[in-house]
Amino acid sequence: MSSALPKILMVDDESGILKFLSAGLSSDEFQTITATSGKEAIHATATQNPDLILLDLGLPDINGFEVIKRVREWSSVPIIVLSALGQDSDKIRALDSGADDYLTKPFSVGELKARVRAHLRRVTVERDLPKAKFYFGDCEVDLAAHIVKRHSEEVHLTPIEFKLLSFLIEHADRVVPHQLILKQVWGSAYERETQYLRVFMGNLRHKLEENPANPKHLKNEPGVGYRLVSRE
Repeated sequence: MSSALPKILMVDDESGILKFLSAGLSSDEFQTITATSGKEAIHATATQNPDLILLDLGLPDINGFEVIKRVREWSSVPIIVLSALGQDSDKIRALDSGADDYLTKPFSVGELKARVRAHLRRVTVERDLPKAKFYFGDCEVDLAAHIVKRHSEEVHLTPIEFKLLSFLIEHADRVVPHQLILKQVWGSAYERETQYLRVFMGNLRHKLEENPANPKHLKNEPGVGYRLVSRE
């Protein structure tokens, strides 16, 4: 995470719950943003890049289980479910869907903050670990040394091309939305510049794919984003 305060996305359709969470978390420890529906939560995750999500399961449009499933297609952001559903079957379903933790309402702010801090520490440790090499197809990517090889021969990538490839590797085998890629690789001012993305993805395919016109690994998901397929 950056030096900025961790950003927490709070998802609940009850204004009282959001106010309670905001009062407990909006301090010198965290910054908070809110969503009141499942679709709004998915959009906020893609565009706001939160460090952690607090998610209610009973949402007015799509339920929390579906939100977890969709977010997990492209993001590993920690998700803590906050729900009045206390049955073991609900907890198991949420965790199997991809949630990291589950708190049954009512809960104390102290316990919630402790769990939030624990998951943020885990993410920080994982991000700080030395990065190993990544392999796909005939390619080998040394993320630490910024070296890319294909058929054991070094391939020159521009800084932007390497940054784009690294971001796709970070989310390997998940669909990453166009907007999120543009924001993370080029910056917030470029979120609508999809032509940039098409050009640079084309460059990567010509350098790293056997058949750039029919790529096996740098895949386009029409209308959604791109996905790096680690295995054929």
